Amino acid sequence: MKEPARLLVSLLSATTVAALAPASAGASDEVAPDLEPTLVVAPDGDDSAAGSLDDPFATVQHAVDLAEPGDVISVRGGTYALDDQNITIDTSGTSDEPITLTAHEGERVIIDGQDLPASSTPIGGDIPRDERGTIHQEASHWVVNGLELINGPYGYYCDGCDDNVFSDLVTRENYESGFQLQGESSDNLVLNLDSYGNRDPRKNGESADGLAIKEGSGTGNVVRGARLWDNADDGFDAWEFEDPITIVDSLVHGNGFNRWDLPDFSGDGNGFKLGGGDPAPHVAHELHNTAAWDNAADGYTDNGNHGAVSIDSSTAYDNAVDGFELDGSSGSLTDNLALDNETDVQPGEGENTGNSWNLDTPITTDDLLSTDPSTINGPRSSDGSIPSSDYLVPADHSDIGARW
Repeated sequence: MKEPARLLVSLLSATTVAALAPASAGASDEVAPDLEPTLVVAPDGDDSAAGSLDDPFATVQHAVDLAEPGDVISVRGGTYALDDQNITIDTSGTSDEPITLTAHEGERVIIDGQDLPASSTPIGGDIPRDERGTIHQEASHWVVNGLELINGPYGYYCDGCDDNVFSDLVTRENYESGFQLQGESSDNLVLNLDSYGNRDPRKNGESADGLAIKEGSGTGNVVRGARLWDNADDGFDAWEFEDPITIVDSLVHGNGFNRWDLPDFSGDGNGFKLGGGDPAPHVAHELHNTAAWDNAADGYTDNGNHGAVSIDSSTAYDNAVDGFELDGSSGSLTDNLALDNETDVQPGEGENTGNSWNLDTPITTDDLLSTDPSTINGPRSSDGSIPSSDYLVPADHSDIGARW
């Protein structure tokens, strides 16, 4: 068994346990270590070449088409502008030998979908399913690491995908959601995603989220270390997803504002949207150590999900509507901080203990170590995690709210 296969099996077999533990040094390096590439792509390559470091291919698609279980596609730094066809991944690895697609030794790899036909979809138009995504994946057992996807009709789109690791991706300024996982998709890990500035002119802002795990089903999906900000619709969206999703060590902010002067703007503007549909599935999503601030609507909302949503050690600050809106949920709110939202909390019928609103003396902004988000929004730590910060941390009450 090759080294990346051992890592993938280890990560996915313990996602629930790992998600609830503190971030460890070198997490991203463990997902995509320095491996001997089997297929190499470079901006100055040639698809008739050998595909080696000395004689690389020119296109990611050509390498993807040739890849077999256990292969490592290593992409050299530069910008890869797509024209008439997105990158399509439809061949799966195996549980023992996944396929790896990674930036070469940390080089900056940008894949630009501006010229894809679906990037110019008019208002009210539809994006054909196979054109969704700068990278469009319908396959399992992949490790995808270190790519930056911009200006596409969705950034990364994965439908019917199991047992994948997506780590250290940047999905920005796309014409739909930055990253979308849907369909029957289980046991995927989204690790250290930065997704921002995504908008959807064809729907007047109504559909472009930072990260969407929606319109599908599947157990064991975990989001860890995500930063989702300044997107037209929501930071995170679980609309019509029928099974629990675990979200850990992640933050959302500034979503739902019309930064592009879109006409008839209709972005929802929630930080974490934890359900939805008609009827909305009853799903027990779990959030631990998360934060939502400065969103145009709710920081956290069950959005009609009456399942046992559980949120603990999380922070909602200065959201325009509710901090925590779980009045339809039967789940729990534990050890959370809500401050300076229009309404701090609308709890459901479940456990509601240890939160800032349960204190005899309220926490105020004067009690916070910092209200400056510049550090937490700055460059990631060397291991890919969100940088350590005192942002929105109470000087006292060490058991309340998120910690970074």
